[in-house]
Amino acid sequence: MPYFEIELPLEGRDADGVEAALTEAGAIAISLLDRGDEPILEPLPGEMRLWGDTLVRALFDAALDPADCLLRIAAQLGPRAAAGAKLRAVPERVWERAWLDDWKPMRFGAHLWVCPTTADPPADAAAVVLRLDPGLAFGTGTHPTTALCLERLSALDLRGRTVLDYGCGSGILAIAALKLGASSACCVDLDPQALTASRANAETNGVSARLTTLAAGGEPGRFDVVCANILAGTLVELAARIGGACKAGGELLLSGILDTQTGPVIAAYRPRFDVLSMEQRDDWCCIHLHRRAGVRGES
Repeated sequence: MPYFEIELPLEGRDADGVEAALTEAGAIAISLLDRGDEPILEPLPGEMRLWGDTLVRALFDAALDPADCLLRIAAQLGPRAAAGAKLRAVPERVWERAWLDDWKPMRFGAHLWVCPTTADPPADAAAVVLRLDPGLAFGTGTHPTTALCLERLSALDLRGRTVLDYGCGSGILAIAALKLGASSACCVDLDPQALTASRANAETNGVSARLTTLAAGGEPGRFDVVCANILAGTLVELAARIGGACKAGGELLLSGILDTQTGPVIAAYRPRFDVLSMEQRDDWCCIHLHRRAGVRGES
């Protein structure tokens, strides 16, 4: 089905009001985009923060009359909004297929590969292949935070070890650990869709028998290796829970951290952990820590 887009600057208008007006005009999808280069990170729960220069882009079915849609927008938002709007046709595409066509197999470390389910296997005879397609949950290896965690996991000796993926998204880190020899892995997430995606991806990769899922707030137990690729503020807030899930002598990988946020994160884990390494890609960091034995009598 073909579409057309109408885009206009927000220009200080109430975002909810603009979305309501565009929906009334017939929009079937609405996106808010940054027109400048202004990062917005970690809004508070229930808070919606927008850029100072925000662009609103609305998608319409081509069966509608664009001129009529613009008239409706003018009636709701005023003639200035309609006058500043841009209209363009959107070619018909199978967007999921187009995404996959552009996504190629990626290698992390010496032998770990993340590949689309339809891609040919890599030529590397020693390749450890994780099959994954984009879906409802975050995590395909394309983001620097995930890539850093995958590279660090591929460098560890995971044979026979237990792994926790806290904030699992697609389950990519837990599944990678299992493919690399971990004996079992547990995925924890607030989002039920993430747990569903993790189970489905584990089934695709033949490791579902060794993977369990748990809603955030449950007690996952203690693990040899703990991975948490989430926002820095959440890592600090949940330091006792995430750190407490790591056995004495175990290893902890923390990511989702901007280079300007490493200090508070390290400070939150310092009482029980030593920093082994910190790697950076673009503005993002992954911190590898080791849990000291004998802290407050813990084992």
